Formats: sequence, structure tokens, C-alpha cells
Amino acid sequence: MARSAYSDVRKSAGGCQTLPMCGRYAASKSADQLVEEFEVDTPPTEELPPDFNVAPTKPVYAVLERADSDDHVHRRLAVVRWGLVPSWAKDPSIGNRMANARLETAAEKPSFRKAWARRRCIIPADGYYEWQAVDSPDAPRGKSGKPLKQPWYLHPRDGSVLAMAGLYEIWRDPTRDDDDPAAWLWTATVLTTEATDALGHIHDRTPLLVPPAERAGWLDPSVIDPSETVARLEAALDGVLDAYPVSTAVNFVRNNGPELLTPVPLTGIS
Repeated sequence: MARSAYSDVRKSAGGCQTLPMCGRYAASKSADQLVEEFEVDTPPTEELPPDFNVAPTKPVYAVLERADSDDHVHRRLAVVRWGLVPSWAKDPSIGNRMANARLETAAEKPSFRKAWARRRCIIPADGYYEWQAVDSPDAPRGKSGKPLKQPWYLHPRDGSVLAMAGLYEIWRDPTRDDDDPAAWLWTATVLTTEATDALGHIHDRTPLLVPPAERAGWLDPSVIDPSETVARLEAALDGVLDAYPVSTAVNFVRNNGPELLTPVPLTGIS
């Protein structure tokens, strides 16, 4: 994995305190499963392996809709890099700190407003991780001696795919020729909103979720102002997710496997 703004997390388990919300998630569904789930017309040209510790700058799947040369809109499952790079950026490193976009300001911020109007997507996941402060003498501690934050795994209560609302962009690398496939970098960000349900005690933010009935409206590139759809997405949040504590092994990006999803005893949460 390329070095990024989140590389400090690999050095110290306590570094998870610097992660944004949502800064890690699990994604184990195959391309075929996602093509069926999201009624995709155009599958990806590459298959991503299951990843139980997805971090910013990694390649991820995104569901999106784009028109072809005949103005026919197709739903695609694309491989993008997590961390949005605006089209006007001088270099792609800006994406390292744009893994998330706040719903409240995305329509106005220069980094996100064009994507908000035309390039909305869904980022599929099994669930995501969030960290909560621990106040207990039995709490595990980092090298500094300070208590580590307790990671939690949040996932759909009904076992369905977590459809996180996102925005995507296409950045042109000015150092490459037009016919170079690497000249175009596809990136995406996860939209977050205020957590108002029973899980708000873990973190005050949560990914904005897109239920099946709202997918078409959210993805439609002809809709310039998706405010009406967004109002229904927000209403769909309450009671959707369950959560349980997991091992601090997830703090390190190099750890990756289904064992990261194993529940652990909870002690000393403040």
C-alpha cells in the first residue's frame, strides 16, 4: 500500500485516534455478487480480493452510472481509489485526506460540489470500523502507556450489503499521454452524516446509507440536486446497524483477514 496520511496508524495502535470517520471498512463480496446485488450493466475489468481492513488509498469497488457516446446511461461497477482527488488538483496526494465528505457541506465545498451534482456513487461494504475511548485499568495500552481506543465493527442488522453513499471524480494526470490508461485516475469519497441513533455513543458520525429503493435516484447523473433523495436516505439510518467490539489488531493495516471481525469482550468503555 502506498504511503499516505494514514501511515502513522501502521506505526502505533494508538494512531487510530487520527482516523476520520469512516476510515476503515470490510469488503468481502465478489464482483459477481455486487453486479447482481446492484443490477449492474457493466462489470469491472479487474477483480478485487476480499479485504477486511480497507484503508484510504486502497482500490475499492464503486457503483455508478454514466452515459456512453450515444447518451445511454449504464450502471457500472468500477474500481476506484478511496480518497477523492478533485479534477482541479495539481497532484493526487490531496486525496489522502479526502476519504470522507460531510453531507452538510458537500454541495458547497469546492472539492466535492461538482461530484455532488453529477458524480454520485455507492461504495459497497460488509461493515465498517469505528473507535471509542476506553477508561479502564484493564484496557490495552500502546507504547506510550496510554489506553488504546476500542475498535467496534458496525454492520447491517439484516446481513445485507452496506451501501454507503459516495461521490467520485476522474483526475487527469498531466504528465501522461492521452492514450495512456494511467492518465486517468478514478477516486471516490464516503459521505458521512450525524449519528442520531443508538450507536451514536460510539462515534458522532456515520456513513450515509442508500437503501435499495433509493439507489436509482441517488445514482442518476441527470439529477443535479439530489436533496429530496438525501432526505429519504437520512430517514433510513435509524435501526439499520448493529455493532460489537473487535480486536485492536484492526488498528494495523498490515493485518487483514476474516478474524478481524471476531467479537471480543468489552471492558471499560467510558
